[in-house]
Amino acid sequence: MGVRVFTAVSGGGWESELVGELDRADHGVTVVRRCVDLAELLAAAATGTGQAALLSADLRRLDGDAVARLAAAGVAVVGLVERGDERAAERLRALGVERVLPADAAPEQIAAALRAAVAGEVPTGRDVADPLAALPAARRPREERDAGPATGRVVAVWGPTGAPGRTTVAVGLADEAARLGVRTLLVDAEVYGGVVAQVLGLLDESPGLAGAARQAAAGALDTAALARLSWTVRPGLSVLTGLARADRWPELRPQALAAVLAQARRAADLVVVDCSFSLEEDEELSFDTAAPRRNGATLTVLEEADTVLCVSGADPVALQRSIRALGDLRDALPDVEPVVVVNQVRRGPVPGDPRREIAAALERFTGLGVAAFLPADRRATDAALAGGRTLAEAAPGSPLRAALGDLAARIAGSPAPSARRGRRRAGVRRSV
Repeated sequence: MGVRVFTAVSGGGWESELVGELDRADHGVTVVRRCVDLAELLAAAATGTGQAALLSADLRRLDGDAVARLAAAGVAVVGLVERGDERAAERLRALGVERVLPADAAPEQIAAALRAAVAGEVPTGRDVADPLAALPAARRPREERDAGPATGRVVAVWGPTGAPGRTTVAVGLADEAARLGVRTLLVDAEVYGGVVAQVLGLLDESPGLAGAARQAAAGALDTAALARLSWTVRPGLSVLTGLARADRWPELRPQALAAVLAQARRAADLVVVDCSFSLEEDEELSFDTAAPRRNGATLTVLEEADTVLCVSGADPVALQRSIRALGDLRDALPDVEPVVVVNQVRRGPVPGDPRREIAAALERFTGLGVAAFLPADRRATDAALAGGRTLAEAAPGSPLRAALGDLAARIAGSPAPSARRGRRRAGVRRSV
């Protein structure tokens, strides 16, 4: 019988002729269903009766989420476009369709593409353009992503429930990196109600990340569109605001968010993402349905990130939550190696030397060391929050700001601000 194929083609008079050509000769493929729209195609894919789908770029409501659902159902996808319609071809590739052919290609060529897609072979030829080179970076293997043109690093700022200061760390980290001359994009991917816009005194009803995700799902997001959706806070620092209301979480689908991060890598040298705490499985995983996954956005950010910062509080309750959260992270994403940052460090909640005691506890129960201790500085954080400013603007001499600057320098690979200040002071003394 060969490869079992669904077709879903909108418009064009070539679909009937193509199906007839595929059926008349033994090309190793069999068309088992001709679907009239995307809904029928997804329903057919869920039955498990097909191995591949042949679809057109103008199929109504086709987006990246639909392509991902087909892949999850074990259905490989091959796209067809009118010859010379490079824009439609690029849109299909942006949605994750690896193989795109002209609609008037020879039946044996289309059949070969279908067989190769089912076999999982990497495309090597150039039909309309090189499919692999046009894939979003988020869909490539990590080693290929690192070697490609999208060179920006993604840092996920994550941590357990209980307000350990994820947003404070994410905003401070992004601001300090920008002050080091690193082009930085701060992304608010909190699905339980993002507050980065409020912290920085920005309009929280702007499209921001939700708008970028919608364009990415439609295959229309590029660097220029991402720049239009971002706020420029200061030279070198842009912000993609998040969801002002928690009930809007379905707008951040994992597939679209991965495409946004891939485009963000091209737009900035450093992408700092403030993400939610929860990693638990929800509707789609627990009940085997196609329902949206609320925590899918967080899992996507953590999986795509080059560095995952786990922000922990410094009191016994916060440390217990961090230990459990790190265990959950290990179960959900075993390949992710988090970097632990302890925030709000002060004397009192932990007896003795807090840094030594906290480091020993985390080493004992998680096997991880502490990369950075961030001191509690309530006066500085209150001043920054009250004015909608960053720590560098509201309290430039804050010890918390200095610690965040050192952490940003380590992540960005730049000289630490404290070291540079020390060299300048040393130079002045020598000149005197």
